[in-house]
Amino acid sequence: MKIKLDRIISIATLTTGVVALVLVLKKPAPVAEPLPAPAVAANAQSFQNKLDQLEQARAQGQSGAEVRLTAQEVAAAIVQASGALPATPEGAGASAGGSSAAGSGDSPLSGDLGAGEPTVKDYNVNFEGDVAKGQFLAHVAGKDVWVTLEGHLGSKDGYATFEPTKIKVGDLDIPVSLVNDQLQKRLLEQRDRLKLPDNVGGLRVENGEVVISNR
Repeated sequence: MKIKLDRIISIATLTTGVVALVLVLKKPAPVAEPLPAPAVAANAQSFQNKLDQLEQARAQGQSGAEVRLTAQEVAAAIVQASGALPATPEGAGASAGGSSAAGSGDSPLSGDLGAGEPTVKDYNVNFEGDVAKGQFLAHVAGKDVWVTLEGHLGSKDGYATFEPTKIKVGDLDIPVSLVNDQLQKRLLEQRDRLKLPDNVGGLRVENGEVVISNR
């Protein structure tokens, strides 16, 4: 009986490992619809116009003025900042279907998904209710792996903050408690990138949009 039980446990462990591997490599559902290339310029300009409005309000002494940014505007701004066009489904670094900014860069989880520093090929963003959703394609140990983060975006002492509520690698859910400490450590290491402009006093997600207020 002991031999049979050991075999059953071994088979179950192997099966679980294979299933987990398949889920990790599986392409997850996109966090948003694709942002067409012609819409990038318009949305990026809208993003900049709203930030200009915020600055004008501050210059006029209007403290606490707010602007609201859509996921499309934020995605377009990321695309322009990266100097890349949106990924296409046929491309090697294609988006999973969300608003995206193709190109390499550091993600908050860089260095935590395998040996060496992963190369991030693509970003997707979306906002639902008060939750921010981010999705990126990382090249880790010779494999392309999608990482999806969901959580609450905020600000503290002039810096953006992110508290995750859900983390997925591929199509596999990862307990937040297992990686949150490492994620917060990475965010702290990249603190300079999280510094908000001097005129920004608050940052949050509300009703599916990013709300930015001035000082």
